Amino acid sequence: MKSVVSNQREFFNTNITKSFSFRKKQLLALKSMLQSNEKEIYDALMKDLNKSKQEAFTTELGILYAEINHTLKHLKSWMENKQVSTPLTHTGTKSFIAYEPYGVTLIISPWNYPLQLALAPTIGAIAAGNTVIIKPSELTPATSSLLAMLIRNTFDPNYITVIEGDKYVVDKLINEQVDYIFFTGSSHVGKIIMKKASDYLTPLTLELGGKSPTIVDKDANIKLAAKRIAWGKFTNAGQTCVAPDYVYVHKKVKSAFMKALRKAIVSLYSKHPLQNHDYARIINLKHLNRLENLLENSGKIILGGNVDLNQLKIEPTILDEVNWEDPIMKEEIFGPVLPILTFTDLDEVIQIIKEKEKPLALYYFGSSKKKKKNLLESVSFGGGCMNDTLYHLANPHLPFGGVGQSGMGAYHGKYSFLTFSHQKSILKQSKKIDFPVRYPNSKIGFKLVKRLFK
Repeated sequence: MKSVVSNQREFFNTNITKSFSFRKKQLLALKSMLQSNEKEIYDALMKDLNKSKQEAFTTELGILYAEINHTLKHLKSWMENKQVSTPLTHTGTKSFIAYEPYGVTLIISPWNYPLQLALAPTIGAIAAGNTVIIKPSELTPATSSLLAMLIRNTFDPNYITVIEGDKYVVDKLINEQVDYIFFTGSSHVGKIIMKKASDYLTPLTLELGGKSPTIVDKDANIKLAAKRIAWGKFTNAGQTCVAPDYVYVHKKVKSAFMKALRKAIVSLYSKHPLQNHDYARIINLKHLNRLENLLENSGKIILGGNVDLNQLKIEPTILDEVNWEDPIMKEEIFGPVLPILTFTDLDEVIQIIKEKEKPLALYYFGSSKKKKKNLLESVSFGGGCMNDTLYHLANPHLPFGGVGQSGMGAYHGKYSFLTFSHQKSILKQSKKIDFPVRYPNSKIGFKLVKRLFK
């Protein structure tokens, strides 16, 4: 670990990573690496999570291609110094912000989207001119191993490298004092990473999770809401940090919504989802057992609930008669189980959500502009959608990140570039003008300075 960090810092200090031509070349190499190995990537994701090609492309590869293309298109302008205004007190000077890379960056990625969540922040780190150490999850060995091989065959290890292993590897890497840490995972582990980073005051971004609420109001398009919620919830078998964690549906439309939700699930995943070869599996037996325990002690199953231990699969499941004292409402579900709660007053729902930890995402289905405005102004959350789910995170023009317990910092598009860049403030002073008022021996200085600043 010591030599990896040391070698990358030595490479970074040559300044080779800082030119636009170098950054562009590396982004193109990353894109070519992905394009040339799509089959191998599909196979690895199938082995680890049983992801179909369609799901693998839309949730992993497609997002990466879009990020790379967007970054290549705008990188040159992002890198330019940004001139800022000069106050009257600074007449004769010019001020600007220069974007400099941090240096050696460490990206710790999770298992649920093992390719996308390892490489999306890497795109930002490359764009900003850093070197990169990627620590992928040991819970997706096929994808992690493939990623390590592809990176090794594409990039100088002193520039970008992948280090496989468990949490002890992370401990060792952090103790070698990198210059920036980007972590995606649970709030529990995020706190540990942040505590360790504080030893060296290492700046970091934390992309965490939480219980993301979904609200279906009485004036929502019920059929469309049900379809989009089912897709957002059961993609990757619910193992998505911004998946709808629970649904509050208005009492007047609950019956219609439940019928539409059943139809949507069957339409998307068939009448027998456990036999659907394109339906993703749970990452391992430990997580499957955790989900089973939640099911046994929470609410009433009205659809699904069947489990296949051999395939590590759980049917898309709907729970009714759920309350906040149930175990399933005490933690992020991170699986294909959707609790349904009922409401009649949106303000009451808003108050309940505000009393909980700030979620990573929030989704609202309804037509009232007034209610949408009230919701957005009243509830703090990372990001979300009106009349959709998940789609906001695939827009490179939007920052993606959490707030409070759901994380700190944001990335995607230009926000990735900014995350991995230190914004250096520079003032260029004139040699022709030297106002005496700033100096202590000026007779009129104090009075004039007071007038200028007031």
